[in-house]
Amino acid sequence: MPDLLIELFSEEIPARMQGKARDDLRRLVTDGLVEAGLTYASAGAFSTPRRLVLSVEGLTAESRPVREERKGPSTSAPAQAVEGFLRSTGLTLDQLERRTEKKGETFYAVVEKPGREAAEIVAEVLEAVIRAFPWPKSMRWGAGSLRWVRPLQSIICLLSDEGGAHVVPLTVDGIVAGNVTEGHRFMGNGRFTVQGFDDYAVKLKRARVVLDTAEREAAIWQGAQNLAFAAGMEVVGDPGLLTEVAGLVEWPVPLMGRIADQFLALPPEVLQTSMKEHQKFFSVRNPKTGRIEGFVTVANIEAPDGGAVILKGNQKVLAARLSDAKFFWENDLRVAKAGMAEWAEGLKAVTFHNKLGSQAERIDRIAALAREIAPLVGADPEDSERAARLAKLDLRSSMVGEFPELQGVMGRYYALEAGEKPAVADAARDHWRPKGEGDGVPTEPVSVAVALADKGAVLGGFFGIEELPTGSKDPFALRRAAIGCIRLVLNNQVKNLAISAIYRGALEDAVRSQQHDQRRVEPLTAEEIQYKIEELSQALLDFFHDRLKVYLKDQGIRHDVIDACLAMPGNDDLTLLVKRATALSETLKTEDGANLLQGFKRANNILSQAEAKDGVEYSFGADPKFAETDAERALFAALDKAEATITPAMAQEDFATAMSAMAALRAPIDAFFTAVQVNADNEIIRRNRLNLLHRIRTICSGVADLTRIEG
Repeated sequence: MPDLLIELFSEEIPARMQGKARDDLRRLVTDGLVEAGLTYASAGAFSTPRRLVLSVEGLTAESRPVREERKGPSTSAPAQAVEGFLRSTGLTLDQLERRTEKKGETFYAVVEKPGREAAEIVAEVLEAVIRAFPWPKSMRWGAGSLRWVRPLQSIICLLSDEGGAHVVPLTVDGIVAGNVTEGHRFMGNGRFTVQGFDDYAVKLKRARVVLDTAEREAAIWQGAQNLAFAAGMEVVGDPGLLTEVAGLVEWPVPLMGRIADQFLALPPEVLQTSMKEHQKFFSVRNPKTGRIEGFVTVANIEAPDGGAVILKGNQKVLAARLSDAKFFWENDLRVAKAGMAEWAEGLKAVTFHNKLGSQAERIDRIAALAREIAPLVGADPEDSERAARLAKLDLRSSMVGEFPELQGVMGRYYALEAGEKPAVADAARDHWRPKGEGDGVPTEPVSVAVALADKGAVLGGFFGIEELPTGSKDPFALRRAAIGCIRLVLNNQVKNLAISAIYRGALEDAVRSQQHDQRRVEPLTAEEIQYKIEELSQALLDFFHDRLKVYLKDQGIRHDVIDACLAMPGNDDLTLLVKRATALSETLKTEDGANLLQGFKRANNILSQAEAKDGVEYSFGADPKFAETDAERALFAALDKAEATITPAMAQEDFATAMSAMAALRAPIDAFFTAVQVNADNEIIRRNRLNLLHRIRTICSGVADLTRIEG
């Protein structure tokens, strides 16, 4: 069975595109080979800045012959139908078979496709993949029609087996596939031929090219750590930067430099961001001072002088960049020490959204919400409102203008310079969080209040003007804001907080503000406005519940369990809701819980059918004195015991105890259905037993709506 080697050699591929390109190459080629009838043992994709590589091992030498039968129209069908069938099969009329069936004679097409050699299939698949490769951006060059991320220079397409290596005949836009490639642009030893993947990888390494991205990453990180350790310092980890830098070099050579003393007073986040964004440098921290005092750059060449000239050039460019950052920092400190009033005034002229007003108006809404939410999360209302009014001011700072990703981070520094309390400054930094799945959640009360208010103002505002997410489109990141609120509430175990309190005020303001829209022909009445507020508020609560289902699914809680808990009172208290759902989920995983569910559903079905048939509700009067069997009497006693435990447990929100008591009903309910016929001939006995089933339904439904549980 032959192995396949493909190399697509080009000018430099942007680092951010390489990971997806590797996946796309492996997926598209292997899918095409399998669809054409070939199988393979394994496949691996690789990339460097100048090449995409695919290695496929254990490829079958040829595809299997295929015999395909297709039923056609009746032999008496109109000529147009027969001609259409012939076109779809590529056969002629005399090649069709006539078969007699129950409904008459029918045409059949029998198409036999012989097996094809792997080389033919590989050439066909690879050309199609190259011509339709899904680059985010691509270009044409010269007079050709081919589009590639950068000019494609050569192609290796090689099948190798025990008999040797064979070039697959393939020409794409004038580029003829071969078995020749080249190594490092500067340190390579010219072009060379290869005989297969192993030979290819070894010769590339000799030509100063590390093919495997993971190997380049490991070499960069180990080299950087060694340099820092030798200087008594440590490298600041940055997995994203490591991956990007590995995509910029074929032969990584880490070099370490020092930051000039004049820049060491800059905040570490400023130094890290400036070096990462502009130079792709790793930051190096002095553990004794906690400051960023050095950097590691990664060269793509082994310089004769050990990299001295490279470092000198990098330090010169870095000094210019950090001089700009130092200017921004000093200019911003001047405004911060004056109380940041200049920035607050400037935000009045910055539009947040044409229907929601300026950034200053947005801040007013966040501040009002933060004051309302503060007591619910144990925060000081004054501090929360103050932090909310400061949180967005760094949008006007020079530093955030240069590095938007530092918003909040710089806000904390400026708030401290302005003399604000540490809790207020921390809230200004943390109000954005959590930004995404991997981001931490604020825990300090003031920070929690402001972060909830910030997200609640966004959600309430955009729902209030009916700018809602549709399908995959969410231009205002409302889904992320909702998940952020959910994580803030749940991670901090915030009790007695109705989720509507987070957004209600902003939603009402947004709805009412639309009445002043000059484009509105006729303003809504007060009753219509209130109806609109209630309608949109419910829509937003449903939106939260949908996001909660997504969030809890990742925690292992099924959607039907959440639905059973959403049907209960207090479903806008997320902490209460999740406690209930977690307890129910754990109960249903036990044997008693799963069997109880079946018993409950049986009781509910019998009761519902009887009530529908009789036209009455059996909800009162179950009396032990009418019990005829020990199983009935035992069920009465068990229900009394369960109710005595469940009622106070539910009042104390002790769902685990309530669920455990409910699960304990499994045995007496099973015994009841085994020994007792509910629809007895005696009407008094029948009614008493139906009322007893109602007690089962009532007690279990007080914990969760079990009718919504599947299975």
